[in-house]
Amino acid sequence: MDGERPMRWNNGGGGPIRAGAKAALRLVLPSDGELHKSTLDFMEACGLSVLRPSTRRYTAWIPALPEVEVLLQRAADITQKVEEGSAELGITGMDRYLEGCGDEGRVVALIDDLHFGRCELVLAVPDSWLDVASVADLADLALEFRQEGKQLRIATKYPRLLRRHMFERGINYFTLVPTSGTLEAAPAAGYADLIADLTSTGTTLRENRLRTLEDGTVLVSQACLIGNPGLLAGSPTGLGLARSLVEPMEAYLRAKSYYRLTANVRGPSAAEVSSTVLARPDLAGLRGPTVARVYNVEEQDWHSVSLLVKKEMLQDAVDHLRDCGAVDIAASQVSYLFEGHSEAYRLLFDREP
Repeated sequence: MDGERPMRWNNGGGGPIRAGAKAALRLVLPSDGELHKSTLDFMEACGLSVLRPSTRRYTAWIPALPEVEVLLQRAADITQKVEEGSAELGITGMDRYLEGCGDEGRVVALIDDLHFGRCELVLAVPDSWLDVASVADLADLALEFRQEGKQLRIATKYPRLLRRHMFERGINYFTLVPTSGTLEAAPAAGYADLIADLTSTGTTLRENRLRTLEDGTVLVSQACLIGNPGLLAGSPTGLGLARSLVEPMEAYLRAKSYYRLTANVRGPSAAEVSSTVLARPDLAGLRGPTVARVYNVEEQDWHSVSLLVKKEMLQDAVDHLRDCGAVDIAASQVSYLFEGHSEAYRLLFDREP
C-alpha cells in the first residue's frame, strides 16, 4: 500500500473509506417501532434505499450515496442525537422533535411532513368520567381537585408539549407523571387520573376504557426530516450530500400529487392547438401545455400535447383533451417534481452556524 492507510468498506460495502475516517454526512433513522419500516419504505420510494446487514446492527448505508453513514436509533433519541452532533440529519416524529429540541434552535425541521407516521397526541380520560367531555370540563375538574387539596395527575411521555398546551388553555393546577411504560394502564393502576398519549386509531384507548376529550388533541404529528445547520455550515462536502438527500425527498413528495398527461391532437399549427387547450386554463396543466409537431408520413397536422395536472383533476383534464379532439391519451404518475430551488436545502444553507 506504499505507506498509505488501509481502506475499509463503509458499513460492509457501501463504499471505500479510510480506517478511522469520519463519514462526510450522518443520517439517523428510527431503529424500531412504527416509524422504522415506514421510514425505510419512504427512503426506497425516494430512490435512497437503505441496506442494513442485520437487525442487530445499528449502522447501515445508502448504495446511491456511499459517503453517507446511516445510524439507527430509537425514535425518542433522534432529536437529541442531531442536536448534540452525533448526526447532521434525522427522521423522527414531529412530536419527538417538538418535545426534544432545545431552546437554542440548533435543530430545525427541514421537511415537516413526510406523509407517513400520522398520529395525534391526545388527552384521554376514563369512560367513568361521565361529566368530563371537553378540556373546559377538565379545567373545572382541576380546580375542584385544587380546592380539595389534590392535584390532577396526568401520565405522559411529552411533559414539555403537554405543559404548554395546558397553560395555553388556562389549566394551571395539575401534576405531570412522567413514564416510559404503557400509559393506558395508568388510571386503572391508580398512579394517574388521565393520560396524554399518541394514538392513530383510538383502538388501544377504547380497549382500556379510555376516551379522548372532544377538543383534547394536543398535537397532530407525522414523520419529519430534521437537521443541524451548524454542523454542516463548514462542510461543503456534507452540504452537497445533504442536498442529494433532501432534494429527492422533496421532489418525491411533491410529485405524489401530479400526473403527466400526453395526447395527440389534430390541428393546423402548434399555436392553434395550444389555444384550444388553453380555453380551459384550469385544465391546461401546471404551467400550460407543451405542444410539439408529430412527424407522420401520411398526415402532417398532428401535434403531441403534454400536461402536468393534479391528481384530483385527472379525469376532468382527460375529458377536456377529448373535447379538444385528442386521441391516444396516456397518463403516468410523476416520480419526482423538482421546483426552481429546494426549500429544505435552503434552510440548511442559509442558516447561520
